[in-house]
Amino acid sequence: MSYYFSKALNVSFEEAVTRVTEELKKQGFGILTQVDVKETLKKKLNVDFRNYKILGACNPPFAYRALQAEDKIGTMLPCNVIVQETGAGGVEVSAVDPVASMKAVENPALAEIAAEIQNRLKKVIGAL
Repeated sequence: MSYYFSKALNVSFEEAVTRVTEELKKQGFGILTQVDVKETLKKKLNVDFRNYKILGACNPPFAYRALQAEDKIGTMLPCNVIVQETGAGGVEVSAVDPVASMKAVENPALAEIAAEIQNRLKKVIGAL
């Protein structure tokens, strides 16, 4: 089982970030965090890196349900979605597969929530 699902896009990096954010909103997700990996690596290590952003997406009703089902699940939140430039000049968007990432937590209620979130994240990636 893969721990992510992804899609290659033929748009600019900035356009991909905008489209992902819009599609996440359509599925009830907001962006809690944004990590600009390129900027961070330049600042901290003085190295050049491709455009690469980590978007920490959260759907509050699902997060609340997950926290009620498993109080330590916050260690695995939010759901990360990455946007990165590829070597061929394209862009790839990848989302964590919550079913795969939550598999180690043996809680049937959490598995049900993860499946619902997985469905929504697959819709986001599919709509890009």
